[in-house]
Amino acid sequence: MIILALDSSGRAAGTALLRDGELLYESYLNNGLTHSETLLPMAEAALSAAHISTADLDLLAVGAGPGSFTGLRIGMALAKGLALPGELPCAGVSSLEALARSVFLPDGASVVAASDARRGEVYYAAFTREGEALRRLCPDTAGKPGPLAQLLAGCKKPVFVVGDGAQVCYNNLRENLPLEPVPAPWRLGRATGVALAGLALWQAGGAVPAGDLRPAYHRLSQAQRERQEKLKESERS
Repeated sequence: MIILALDSSGRAAGTALLRDGELLYESYLNNGLTHSETLLPMAEAALSAAHISTADLDLLAVGAGPGSFTGLRIGMALAKGLALPGELPCAGVSSLEALARSVFLPDGASVVAASDARRGEVYYAAFTREGEALRRLCPDTAGKPGPLAQLLAGCKKPVFVVGDGAQVCYNNLRENLPLEPVPAPWRLGRATGVALAGLALWQAGGAVPAGDLRPAYHRLSQAQRERQEKLKESERS
């Protein structure tokens, strides 16, 4: 089984090719260019380097959010463009689960995947490694990271933190939890995590046609929030 994975939900863009669970190719780019400039050339380079065409693919996995609204739309658009002509099944995966699957965890260890949502808030989810499986401890959530303290209070091993929201979590939770931020070069995750999450979703029967892919924003956009605040102000006046 060959999976092409696309990741544009956060600061870094990435692509990966997975064949029967083995990583064939991976690219990662965090140079400040927009994903609209980089993601398609990265996908084309991945396929070319591995001598694979879209007709050879069995699944296309893409980070569905939460994350950057613009980044999510870019990834979804490219996934649909690549998958629709050949009716390739797609897996729109949790970007936080993909983050968690991007790092190695010892058996029994836990990981918090967190993406910066601004204003001291994060998108977060927590997972525990159980043998070969990754067990989810909470749904993808947007807000202050405080509730994680109670959720992970019983953890005896270090709790690893990954994602561009790792520092926000660490600053808020380090007094209550044995947190270990993942080193900066590995903190933003890899498209391999998207591929692994896509494989797990496909095995669970969760793959969908490209036309059914939908982003999971988990909160209103900044423009929508500002509009709501203006409406509330006008109602009070």
